[in-house]
Amino acid sequence: MVTLPIFNREKTYRVNPSKIIALGLNYHSHIAESQSVKVRGFTSEVPVEPILFPKTPNVLIGTGDSIVIPRFLKDYHFDQLRTDYEAELAVIIKDRCKNVSLSEAMEHVFGYTCMNDVSQRNVQTGDRSGWFRGKSFDTFGPIGPCIVLPEDIGDPRNLRIRCHLNGKTVQDSNTSHMIFPVAETIAFISKNFTLMPGDVIATGTPSGVGPIVHGDVVEIEIERIGILRNPVIEE
Repeated sequence: MVTLPIFNREKTYRVNPSKIIALGLNYHSHIAESQSVKVRGFTSEVPVEPILFPKTPNVLIGTGDSIVIPRFLKDYHFDQLRTDYEAELAVIIKDRCKNVSLSEAMEHVFGYTCMNDVSQRNVQTGDRSGWFRGKSFDTFGPIGPCIVLPEDIGDPRNLRIRCHLNGKTVQDSNTSHMIFPVAETIAFISKNFTLMPGDVIATGTPSGVGPIVHGDVVEIEIERIGILRNPVIEE
């Protein structure tokens, strides 16, 4: 659980989701770099429907908190240990909803924030069960720095999204490049799962993902929301 301020309101909101649902391969540019990421399930094909995977609520931390790379990963003796940043727009659901129509989907949005979908690539690639474990280690879901309500965000389909690693811009795109925009994503997810108040949807990352190591500082910046800043440490 993370408590975030609500932009331009003297209120806070406890982000305590029953589930976090994330999208894979939701930007054309990220699909194009799939060969370099070398993750099981990544292909050059454009998906015909959203690719969903879970992140568990224990991943959540706020701005300023440390992303912790687990100590036990060294026990595997990977040739090259790789944990990546991924800049994403996150959507927080307002109310319980199921089988939402495309035309009504945006009515169920409480607000928007930045998220870093931290991903442990070695485990994500090697686990026969899929991406679950490599996406859900403790601290692997920084979120913040605030929540922006729909009436304050403008058009969520046209927001500049960037990631800065140690001050250098490594991702720079726009949410207009999403394959499945927010409304379509909510409608699709709600056909599969009942969405509950506070549930988080991470909408995918553009190209430019790359590794983080002890001592790094990662900043996720989204237009009209702000900067989510987290240092990286080894456990």
